[in-house]
Amino acid sequence: MNVEKIRQDTPGCSDKIFLNSAGSSLMPKSVVEAVVNYLYEEQQIGGYALAGRHSELIGSFYEEAAKLINTKPSNIAFVHSSTDGYAKALSSISFKEGDCIITTNDDYISNQIAFISLQKRYHIDIIRVTNLPDNELDLEDFERLIKKHHPKLIAVTHIPTNSGLIQNVEGVGKLCKEYDILYLVDACQSVGQIVVNVEEIHCDFLTVTGRKFMRGPRGTGFLYVSDRVLNEGFAPLFLDSNGAQWTVFDDYLLNKTAKRFELFERSNADLIGLKEALRYANNIGMVTIENYNHTLAETLRTNLQNKGFRILDKGNRLGSIITFCEKDGKVEKSSKILTDHNVYFKVNDKNNALIDFTLKNVDQAIRLSPHYFNTLEEMEKISQLLAQ
Repeated sequence: MNVEKIRQDTPGCSDKIFLNSAGSSLMPKSVVEAVVNYLYEEQQIGGYALAGRHSELIGSFYEEAAKLINTKPSNIAFVHSSTDGYAKALSSISFKEGDCIITTNDDYISNQIAFISLQKRYHIDIIRVTNLPDNELDLEDFERLIKKHHPKLIAVTHIPTNSGLIQNVEGVGKLCKEYDILYLVDACQSVGQIVVNVEEIHCDFLTVTGRKFMRGPRGTGFLYVSDRVLNEGFAPLFLDSNGAQWTVFDDYLLNKTAKRFELFERSNADLIGLKEALRYANNIGMVTIENYNHTLAETLRTNLQNKGFRILDKGNRLGSIITFCEKDGKVEKSSKILTDHNVYFKVNDKNNALIDFTLKNVDQAIRLSPHYFNTLEEMEKISQLLAQ
């Protein structure tokens, strides 16, 4: 991997140390050019004509997304964010009173709120699996809860927004397959950062955002939908002419592919931008990206720990999200040093990770999220700055 060439392709990393790819990453030049050039063409001939002219280019988005996660283009739907895809997936499931969702303590805040909303409306039960002492998911507890509650859905966030933990979604997937349970995975922090293979995860839905480690435009993402779900007729609560064909006055025929989860109205310029981001990552190779990211993250995490900071990431497998605080649990001094030296980062508050931060007894944490356009020299510089 030619890091120097990648940095040349990323103008935003030339005048700062950018460590917020878990929030909204820096786009390569080719992604921005793809969006802008499409908009210039749309300015000349209008959106409908241009969509027809570039139907093959638009279609290549589905091919690149499928290649990235090892599936078929027919299993991919374009969505406006991971949360948009997540809501559409949830809306396709016919919940009723007494149904149960099993999830984890580390699921994303928006997902937790969605579960609570379903609980308030349909009076379903929310069960959270326990963690082992090393913070890994307790698969034995998962199986015990499955046998006891017969859940309608199991939902797991692959990598939480508030720590570097990579959860064992493959192990959970084997249980879901064995007990024939719907399985929803939030991969918004993992796709683009590490290798993600839906055939190994055995999930029915997987949601992805464009703006984070995927390095695409904001307002983009995609949803993976399994053949099983498509063949069994699952569809979002609200369809439009893209998701179904109006056949008779009071009926419709579902789109046979995952596009039934799309809406007709969207920005094709943004879709083309995400397609280019997908192509960029596929050309480098996710194995290469994951290995380099692991080196960056472990270097930074180890250095900070050696400088006396409290590292909050716990688990046997950790990714490119490093969360830490000062010895006394504060973050103010470190935040000021980073800001003064033009380092881009994020402070996570307790309300973004209520269960996790309560268990760790912290109110805030600094989140650093290096990506493959960063350098080992930058990781060393961060450690030296914070050592002050």
